[in-house]
Amino acid sequence: MSESKIISNIKLKIDDFLYFCGFLKLTLKELFSFWLKKDITLKVLIRQILFTGYEALAIITLIGLAIGAIIIIYGFSLLSNFGQTDLVYTILIIIVTKELGPIITAFILIARSGTAISTELGNMVVNHEVEALNSIGVNPISYLVVPRILGVIISFFGLLIYLNIAGILGGYIFATIITPIPFIDFISNFFQKLKFLDIIVSILKSIIFGFIISLIPCYYGLKVEYATTEVPQKTIKAVVSSLTWVIILDIGLAIITYSFM
Repeated sequence: MSESKIISNIKLKIDDFLYFCGFLKLTLKELFSFWLKKDITLKVLIRQILFTGYEALAIITLIGLAIGAIIIIYGFSLLSNFGQTDLVYTILIIIVTKELGPIITAFILIARSGTAISTELGNMVVNHEVEALNSIGVNPISYLVVPRILGVIISFFGLLIYLNIAGILGGYIFATIITPIPFIDFISNFFQKLKFLDIIVSILKSIIFGFIISLIPCYYGLKVEYATTEVPQKTIKAVVSSLTWVIILDIGLAIITYSFM
């Protein structure tokens, strides 16, 4: 690659970064003033919650039950050899509540909602619907982007709680098969191991991940310019970028959390 091409690519990346920063700034500004215009965008918000949250309950339930069951099966079989079966509750909290639960929820929402958002907005740009909104004085970011971001964040939080409940139930069901234990005792042992920091980390991840996996698809969807052939290309970029940032932020939050332990 020639030096001129390298410089050109660097300039493009810098311009793209600056454009994203401007997009982020406008989005945050409209996000904080959403409640002043909620009568206009409330319908979009509700539709996003129904699609992102309600329609993903089945797959989230299945995955939560499976994770809880797998942890209990392998945890009891391995830890019982060392007389440390109580540690299985700590493992359940770490994997379901703090780490694997948020990551899996993020991956599911990126695959379902992230792709849908990017594709939908990209098609709206190609069909000149975004241009039409501008022509009648409606801010596309306020009307199209903000409700989708809020919808994904709210849905992420609800789905993460639902996945935690399903994980606990899945763990209990298989725990009773291996070692019969009253439900009250199982729940009591679980909440004895659960720390306030674990809850804070889980809530924080639901907000941050929800924001990231909705903001990035909106950004790439609105970056479509001319043809429908751009839509799948931007959608793929949105998925890859969302996955990358979720993993990076998860590692960063894990390091920060570890420093407080």
